[in-house]
Amino acid sequence: MLPRRLLACLPALLMPVLVHAAPQEKAPMTLEEAVAKVQQDTGGKILSADPRKFGRRTEYRIKVLTPEGHVRTISITSDAPRAGTEKHPAGNGAGKKETH
Repeated sequence: MLPRRLLACLPALLMPVLVHAAPQEKAPMTLEEAVAKVQQDTGGKILSADPRKFGRRTEYRIKVLTPEGHVRTISITSDAPRAGTEKHPAGNGAGKKETH
């Protein structure tokens, strides 16, 4: 009787071990995702987007025409958080402290 109960409980007992044993690796950001993120963050028009390899790391250099008429070059690494996954996405006023 005891072995049947143990076998019935085995999946529930092993679940925490499996979750900690195999951490989920996030897939690297694609060029298309980086372009979408920059467009969403700036509200501008994408002029060009180029990937650059630095060893195992990929960096995307994206030129954007801002709504104010300025051309900015933004660099994003492929391991940066994706759009919608950040707690506070960067945008206008990024890096400024909140005032009360």
